[in-house]
Amino acid sequence: MSWRRFVLTPEARADLIEIWNYIAEDSIDSADQVVARLYDAFAGLGQTPKVGRHREDLADSRHRFWTVYSYVIAYRWETTPVQIIAIVHGARQLEVFFQQRITLGS
Repeated sequence: MSWRRFVLTPEARADLIEIWNYIAEDSIDSADQVVARLYDAFAGLGQTPKVGRHREDLADSRHRFWTVYSYVIAYRWETTPVQIIAIVHGARQLEVFFQQRITLGS
């Protein structure tokens, strides 16, 4: 059994770095905890990819979404391994963000 059932796109890796840097301005420990929780979620999505929700307002049926804290994870659930394509704060304009991200990452 493989422990790694997910991959991060380069854009998703950049998202994680941005998230960590932003939170670390106030607390490195908090930044580490948030990123660790996100990685736990990625692993869970890799094991149970259907758990996320499809959101017609954000993407086509190839994509599902899962929320951790205030962050929305977008992933391609039918790929092996699951492909994490974005991690973004839920307060952003998600329709605009995902329209750009998913179009670029198609």
